[in-house]
Amino acid sequence: MSQSDPLREQIIAQFDGMSAQLQQAARYILEHPEEVALVSMRELARLAGVQPATMTRLAKVLGFQGYNDIRTHYAETVRRGNDGFAAKVRQRDVEAASTPGSDIAHHMLHGLSAQIAALCEPKPLQCLTAMANRLAKAKKVYVLGLRSSHVVAWHFHYVMSLLGERSVHLDGPAGTGGDALIRAKPNEVVLVISIKPYALDTLTLAQLAKDKGLAILSITDSEVSPLAGISEHTIYCATESYSFFHTLAPALAVSEVLCTLLAELDRPTALKALQDADDHLAHLNTYSNTLPRRE
Repeated sequence: MSQSDPLREQIIAQFDGMSAQLQQAARYILEHPEEVALVSMRELARLAGVQPATMTRLAKVLGFQGYNDIRTHYAETVRRGNDGFAAKVRQRDVEAASTPGSDIAHHMLHGLSAQIAALCEPKPLQCLTAMANRLAKAKKVYVLGLRSSHVVAWHFHYVMSLLGERSVHLDGPAGTGGDALIRAKPNEVVLVISIKPYALDTLTLAQLAKDKGLAILSITDSEVSPLAGISEHTIYCATESYSFFHTLAPALAVSEVLCTLLAELDRPTALKALQDADDHLAHLNTYSNTLPRRE
């Protein structure tokens, strides 16, 4: 669905005022708009994990007479074929015809490549540039990501630590990860990575930082993510996967791009910092410079 679709914008605008069940239904519609047009209300409710009556209540909350009005809206989009629904369905048919159903690896890798390619669209690229510029202006960057998002937060912090001393990873033993915010100042920022299901500690620390006057920058999965409303800049990454577990590959790609953009914004400083890091690691003999012998 086009990002300028009025119904999508209405759902996002009203999302915070909905009950938990309505939010669950609304979020599923936002994330799977093509299915609204292609499956029955009962099937959509089953996929969303709610009762069919919840779909009807959602329609009325949005100002419609009933659920069929929502379905008609999305069906019209499919018929017009200009928002990617029909193309997506046709692509699935092509994949099914050319690839064995058991070829999970093919489906996973094809899906990941499409998700990363979507980050090359004009709007995500603009968001990447804006976020990099904001990070570059900050005196200190706190990095927060818990549970599965920890890998993205750690990667960003590790690379940034090679470029200087501005990065602080909000992670520590015995629940001390948030202690670094004790002396945080308003001219600093927090880069938060979190996807559904959102770790409560992440949201708590993000709100604390916001209350202290720090700018929140987020990498998350949806316009209705709890981070969206408190963030100065947000980059949205797809997380759907053919696996039983959500994917973090697009978020990790965003982390890599942000680090590179930051290095390019101050190339002389970055080069000096990287040379210092190389010298230090060489002195410690951190990496092997020889290949293993072949017997």
